Formats: sequence, structure tokens, C-alpha cells
Amino acid sequence: MLDEFMIITNNPLVLEKLKKQNILYKEENTLDTFIRVRDLIHKGHVLLTHPLMSSIKPNETIYRTVLVSKIKEKQVDIDSLNIIEQSIETTRKFLINYKWPEWNEKLREDFMYIDYDIISNVIK
Repeated sequence: MLDEFMIITNNPLVLEKLKKQNILYKEENTLDTFIRVRDLIHKGHVLLTHPLMSSIKPNETIYRTVLVSKIKEKQVDIDSLNIIEQSIETTRKFLINYKWPEWNEKLREDFMYIDYDIISNVIK
């Protein structure tokens, strides 16, 4: 099962803890991570987790992790594309009204852990 998906993340803790998995890590903001996911969906990958699956608003945390299929389909999965496009739009709307806060290191670590905990439980 672990070889059936890829992890797309901007969370360094996910990279550290799940390093033996198929991880595409990049230091970037949430919006850019979602755009990378969208690009993979355009190439035929299927979304396996919802990008906004936690109750934390997109402008509140800078860390997000998403699972997509490792194997590409022959056609673009329209449901996956709609979900990621809606997630991108929702994130943009939040960022128009509210910017990402300048969290201190402790809060950043907390958000890293929350994101890691959610995705690690999905994988289990």
C-alpha cells in the first residue's frame, strides 16, 4: 500500500518522519503546495486526501500535506481536479482577507506536528 501513493508536502517534519516514503517536499507556502498537487493531477495522478481536511483554516497554518496516487491515470480525474481547484480558490480567498501570521517557532512546530499527525494517521 505504501508504494501506491506519493506525499506532497511543505512540512519538514513530514519529510523527517516519513523519509522512507515517496515524498515530494519543497519549502514553500500552502498555496504553492496546492498548485504542485494540481500540476500532478493534470499529469494523471488522483487526489487521495482532501487538501483542506483539517478544521484549521488555510490562512492559519503554513503546513499542508496531501496524498496523491503514485500511478498516473490515462485521463485527468475531474473530481480530483475540482477538489484541488476549490482548495486553491478557498486558500486565495482567505489570503485576500487574512494574511499568514508570523508564528513564533513553538507555534510553527505545533502546526508541523498537527499536519504530520493527520497525515500519518491517514497512512496507517
